[in-house]
Amino acid sequence: MTKLNNKIAIVTGGAGGIGSGIVRAYVKENAKVVIADIAAEKGQALSDELNDQGYETLFIKTDLSNKSSLKACVDRTIETYGQIDVLVNNAHASRMSPFLDITEDDLNLSLNTGFFATFYLCQMIIPHLKETKGNIINFGSGAAVKGDKNQGSYVVAKEAIRGITRVIANEFGEFGINANIISPIAYSEGVDQWRQDNPEYYNQVVKGIPLQKFGDVEKDIGPVAVFLGSDASQYITGQTIMVDGGSIKLY
Repeated sequence: MTKLNNKIAIVTGGAGGIGSGIVRAYVKENAKVVIADIAAEKGQALSDELNDQGYETLFIKTDLSNKSSLKACVDRTIETYGQIDVLVNNAHASRMSPFLDITEDDLNLSLNTGFFATFYLCQMIIPHLKETKGNIINFGSGAAVKGDKNQGSYVVAKEAIRGITRVIANEFGEFGINANIISPIAYSEGVDQWRQDNPEYYNQVVKGIPLQKFGDVEKDIGPVAVFLGSDASQYITGQTIMVDGGSIKLY
């Protein structure tokens, strides 16, 4: 039997990057996946590609910064499938800026697409997860754990996500709901552009990763998301899983 057999999963930011890697990993384990993303062309193209291969996906255009759009995504998922088993809050947009130059717009972008989207989706979906004893997978960041320079607005949102994930784990564990964090380093479209623009710094960063590479979104990040969305992870909750090639060791 496959690891996610007939589970219904919502993956935010599923049209590209880490999200698309998770979508691909999930369908190969027989999950039915809702791709929630604002990038309509990319999201529908990925959904069509996977459906043509015999998998089952549904693209729903979703503006993460709009609470009504989030609710519409959840409502359509329930209308289509009747249940939700796994929520993957992957999407997050932010801007880099020195701390003293961070603007209210910078904070709003990061908090609205990152923390508030995660917070509201968890609120909306937990009642459904109570019925399925489902799983929540939120996303943290090594940059937030370390407090990287010029990442203030991003760090605020990511650490808030880690905090609320622990609250959810404690508050809803009695209902069989698991909530965990993945903190990844992965080679995405954005990293590829950054590598082209900053080849020397990119090579320096790679050398600082014990496993000497950026993770593959499907082959390295995907399997961890599969595990955390599966019944095999039923005794793990409230944890931050560093999927970063050994860059950060949490003690």
